[in-house]
Amino acid sequence: MPRSGRIDTPGALHHIMIRGMERKQIFRDNNDREDFLTRMEKLLPATQTSCFAWALIPNHAHFLFRTGNVPISTLMSRLLTGYAVYFNVRHKRTGRLFQNRYKSILCQEDTYLTELVRYIHLNPLRAELVKSMEELNRYAYCGHSVLMGHKKHDWQDTDSVLSYFGKHRAGAIRHYNEFVEAGIEQGRRTDLTGGGLIRSLGGWSAVNKIGLKDAHIKSDERILGDGDFVDALLSATNEKFDRFHKIRHLGYDFDKTARRAAEVCHVVLEDIFSRSRQKTKVEARSVLCYWASREAGISYAELARRLDISIPAISYAVDRGEKIAKDRGYQLLDT
Repeated sequence: MPRSGRIDTPGALHHIMIRGMERKQIFRDNNDREDFLTRMEKLLPATQTSCFAWALIPNHAHFLFRTGNVPISTLMSRLLTGYAVYFNVRHKRTGRLFQNRYKSILCQEDTYLTELVRYIHLNPLRAELVKSMEELNRYAYCGHSVLMGHKKHDWQDTDSVLSYFGKHRAGAIRHYNEFVEAGIEQGRRTDLTGGGLIRSLGGWSAVNKIGLKDAHIKSDERILGDGDFVDALLSATNEKFDRFHKIRHLGYDFDKTARRAAEVCHVVLEDIFSRSRQKTKVEARSVLCYWASREAGISYAELARRLDISIPAISYAVDRGEKIAKDRGYQLLDT
């Protein structure tokens, strides 16, 4: 069965979950956890991603992110690829570290943000990594301790979360803590981690036909929100999918996309495939990577193979190419 595509738009709220292969540990000790946090410290500002909640459990982790103009896939690719390489080298292992793709649920912010913050931050207590709220308040590997003011990470957006609980910081922290503690008896919230309603209804096209309004909609991989939120999101997503299919219908495979990048950047095709670091050639190569990945749906692995460079280099090239294309008004389709 083909995997469903990610849904993402600038400013989208994502509940992200990662798990170890066969439920094995992805964090064996605090050195692993600190390495992961150091990567987040670098990548969240670099990708314009806000973090509202997070929790590291030995065999899985939860995050609540809001994207900027950089897609969530860019952040997660850099974060998980880099960490997996580190983990395998440090622990002298080979093979995949994470189970399948990370799970991403795009969420309706005004309805679910505080509920998701509470659910995520109670994970260490549910996993019995801490025994009480007092221990959770100071637990270093969960965003709750940052919101409580006992730990500090500049990349975690505490102000946005606390603004839901009061105008004055001290009172907001107290009300937030009461809210979290009240959620302990709720246990595992399957309504916040997905379900199968969209699939059982016959997929997204069936949801559109039914025209659900003000209904609770959830999907195990895609979306969490009410009917109006779903409709608005799907309209934007369908437009993106329509463009993707148009690009593929017009024959924009890797080679045709490369020719177009060479054309708009005023270089010859051979320059894109050269190892030259000359500015115009690097820019053309970057525009190719951006269009091929984001517009034509070509994987980073395929781009790395065709251009004979590493996957991290492709990731940086995609970001660079996006900025160049937007600043200069370059379009893959000239009509």
